Amino acid sequence: MQSLVLLIDTVLNIYIWLLIASAVLSWLVVLNVVNTRNQGVIAIGNFLYRITEPALRPIRRILPNLGGIDISPVILILLLIFLQNLLREYGLASSHFGEVGNTFGLLPGLLGPFGA
Repeated sequence: MQSLVLLIDTVLNIYIWLLIASAVLSWLVVLNVVNTRNQGVIAIGNFLYRITEPALRPIRRILPNLGGIDISPVILILLLIFLQNLLREYGLASSHFGEVGNTFGLLPGLLGPFGA
């Protein structure tokens, strides 16, 4: 059971990082920092879109129009962190997960004194 919970936690961590990468890539495209004609950029962009869009689409439908600002990735990341913390809090986690405030699992101490 601990292996399954650890696997779910790891998948959630990877998905959070993919959401962050998708948001950063979209900013780089809008700011014209990356060449959108490059096949590598196109492939990465398509992959990130296909992975993240199914989860972001329902959130975008609920949110009001904020102009050019899309906060749906932030809301989804907060929901995923909440899910991770629920997994850890309700006895499904082992000592492998560390402290509950360790938001991404890869960045210990991210929340400083609030993470304990």
